[in-house]
Amino acid sequence: MNDTPVLHIENVSKRIRHNQILSSVSLTVKSGEILGLLGPNGSGKTTLIRSVLGLVSINTGVISIGGYSVKRNFEKAVSHAGAIVENPEFYNYMSGYYNLVHFANMSDPIGRGRIAEVFDLVGLGERIHDPVRTYSLGMRQRLGIAQAVLHKPQLLLLDEPTNGLDPSGIRELREYLKNLRDKENVGIVISTHLLKEVEDMCDRVAIIKKGRILSVQPVHHEADDLPIRVLFETNQPLEAEEAVKIYSPQPVPGGLEFLVNREDIPHINRKLTENGIDVFAIYPKRKNLEESFLELTEEAPE
Repeated sequence: MNDTPVLHIENVSKRIRHNQILSSVSLTVKSGEILGLLGPNGSGKTTLIRSVLGLVSINTGVISIGGYSVKRNFEKAVSHAGAIVENPEFYNYMSGYYNLVHFANMSDPIGRGRIAEVFDLVGLGERIHDPVRTYSLGMRQRLGIAQAVLHKPQLLLLDEPTNGLDPSGIRELREYLKNLRDKENVGIVISTHLLKEVEDMCDRVAIIKKGRILSVQPVHHEADDLPIRVLFETNQPLEAEEAVKIYSPQPVPGGLEFLVNREDIPHINRKLTENGIDVFAIYPKRKNLEESFLELTEEAPE
């Protein structure tokens, strides 16, 4: 994964009459990453995705895809994007292959080799010539993704892509999206209200509620430069608190708790031992995604 921004959203707001749908949304998506847009139903996820595609006008802010402004250079911008916003529609009597041939003929020429390539990318190579009416819901969803990436976009936008899929279909979709990320270096945005989807599928998550981005963070680890909560276990909490008061410790059952940078931990431990205070254990207390999501969405102002 590199740091090339394929999607840049800056201070985007959308208001419909008295309803504020999006409020000062800023977000960047890189090439080769899957970003989860996580929020409750009605939080503004679909409106944001539609705004990126120019399907919904925004009141203020800037959206660019591949370096092109959606407002000022719409055709060039959206040519770098593929998307599934609603359930993809196909000709059921035609094969998956000829559905994509038909779609390819509607835009710039796309070779038959590329059509076969995207079928393999989404795991439909063995069903390429079967009628779409014989496809399961999960296969139709993957055919929709194949159609969306046919023109080699830099950005792929998927709105609630696992709706209606069984666990097997969700697992298959997850693996093929990761395959697309790795082999095509495409930046992918997935909107969802399901924590499990984000944890299993995404590299980063943007938590959204009532049109506001509350947090953007890695899914699987916390950045080393962010403060973390640490518990120092000791049976001398009063003496310990006095010895390291510069770090603003909080007395808790079993010891002291700190909110500090990672590099501060050995300094605190050394200071305590130099003052004759026994430290029995040190426990980093990292929040998982569920804890972060619930804390942010429950405490966020309405």
